[in-house]
Amino acid sequence: MKIATWNINSVRARLGFLMEWLERQQPDLLCLQETKVTDEDFPRLELEAAGYRVEVFGQKSYNGVAIIAHGDLDEVSRSFSGDPLPGEARVLGATFAGIRVITVYVPNGRSVGTETYTTKLTWLDRFRKALDAGHSPKDPIFICGDWNVAPEDRDVHDPKRWRGKILCSEPEREKFRALEDWGLRDAVRLLTPDGGIYTWWDYRMSGFRRDWGLRIDHALVSEPVAAGVREATVDREARGGEKPSDHAPLVVTLE
Repeated sequence: MKIATWNINSVRARLGFLMEWLERQQPDLLCLQETKVTDEDFPRLELEAAGYRVEVFGQKSYNGVAIIAHGDLDEVSRSFSGDPLPGEARVLGATFAGIRVITVYVPNGRSVGTETYTTKLTWLDRFRKALDAGHSPKDPIFICGDWNVAPEDRDVHDPKRWRGKILCSEPEREKFRALEDWGLRDAVRLLTPDGGIYTWWDYRMSGFRRDWGLRIDHALVSEPVAAGVREATVDREARGGEKPSDHAPLVVTLE
């Protein structure tokens, strides 16, 4: 089974990219972030015509998450208890093939020390508490998306330049480790210790061409799912072409 996550950075602007990618990769399930459309304006008909079931949680122009699956999606939920940004579409969950799949778009935080940065840390804290309240590490759980955190220096093209800055600050990394301490495993790190694996490259300064990237998109899995992880790769091909998203998909293959 193949589960993928991708910050599409506007599903309407990149619908052609999405349909081509689905045809090429044929995932069983795809989680999207930054769809940037209301539920009514999501291109549901195109995806359903391609054989996918679609669940969405969106808002106009900002944020937005979706789950696209070959198969049934049950027990659909939106947001989470205690969300400090209840008006923003950032979390969508559903059960697929016995696995609880949750797609997340974590607040960016903008700049260390700002009010939005503090809200980001609070958001991550409360998301962890919601896991405590509603789930167990013994459950089959797959939480993926744009976390807006590079967990370690090996996830950053230039650690010295980024040290202490947004996406790479120690408080953000501590919140990410707290999720791992809860009982989640980083699917990429289950298989490789290597640095140089990135999922996001800035549009500016030819970031992708120079491979000035960060790994900020992650799939965190509970132990029952971790035992079945066979591959976790970044599809860099999807970051090329004309006017792509600034993120590349992360694709996890389960036994």
